[in-house]
Formats: sequence, C-alpha cells, structure tokens
Amino acid sequence: MYRTTRYPDIPRDFSDVYAYTTIGDRYDILAQQYYGDSSLWWIISRANSNLIQNSLTPPVGTQIRIPTQISSILKKFAQINK
Repeated sequence: MYRTTRYPDIPRDFSDVYAYTTIGDRYDILAQQYYGDSSLWWIISRANSNLIQNSLTPPVGTQIRIPTQISSILKKFAQINK
C-alpha cells in the first residue's frame, strides 16, 4: 500500500530570504545551497505555491521566497505524515 506524502503550509516569516532566479536554478540546488540538503527542495517549492508545482525549475527572473525557519516546518511535516 502506498502512502501519500502530505506537505504543511509554510507561513511567511520576517527571516525569510527572497531571491531572483537565474538560469540553472532548481529547487533542489537552492535547497542544497541554503539548507545543506537537496532533499528539502519541497520547502522552497511549497513556499512558492503561486509558481508551477510540477517542475524542479522555477521560472528564470522570478522572485522566490526561501524560508529560513526549517526546523518548525520539518516538525509539522513529521506530524502530518506519521
């Protein structure tokens, strides 16, 4: 039996970082750069739910939000996926 992974809502925080994407940016590469873990790509993707969600590549030149309070996000993720 397969389990569906559920992702928490990611609230805005004053400590969030905002960046404009450039050629070659991908959510997994950005997660590695900001969090030291490429598997956390979904945090950046979900924080920018206004963008297309079926690609690891955000549109070039788009301002994206990169959450910095990842410990609370990971805690919520663990709670809803028990």
